[in-house]
Amino acid sequence: MTRIAVIVGSTRPNRNAPAVAKWVYENARNRADAEYELVDIADFNLPLLDEPMPPAMGQYENEHTKVWAEKIGSFDGYIFVTPEYNHSVPGALKNAVDYLYAEWNNKAIGFVSYGSAGGTRAVEAWRLIAAELQMADVRAQVFLSFGHDFASMTEFAPTEGSTGALQSVYGQVEAWAKALQSVRG
Repeated sequence: MTRIAVIVGSTRPNRNAPAVAKWVYENARNRADAEYELVDIADFNLPLLDEPMPPAMGQYENEHTKVWAEKIGSFDGYIFVTPEYNHSVPGALKNAVDYLYAEWNNKAIGFVSYGSAGGTRAVEAWRLIAAELQMADVRAQVFLSFGHDFASMTEFAPTEGSTGALQSVYGQVEAWAKALQSVRG
């Protein structure tokens, strides 16, 4: 069975990411073509990148890196739930991504983003990062606006349109994750 991680991409207090990620996960639970798992980067307590060797070498020394690598390596694809911070990606998620290399290679990635501009600038930055990690980013994306999908800019309340757009993200991530299995060998 194809395995897809829904990654909670923020660690700050009072973050919106867990509510959004839970929504993504709950809407994916009944899909027949893939198994989804919720992965919160906050649960891994990763300090700022502290591995002495470059991640591309795969020579991890720290236990927290080995645990993170095992978790991420177990998936065929990912959906990042990412806020937009200062027109770009959240530092905690970027740090978590930077810990690894081969674990991300030849896997599919989709995005559910949020922010004042729907998180679109964060996703554009993520697409460049994903390319460097040899990931296949899908075209479909869900972008959530504080003005439409959050009550008082804090309580997540997705619109029907946002929920509908999720189906395209699932379908594309699942299709690409399966297609890339032969590349991963």
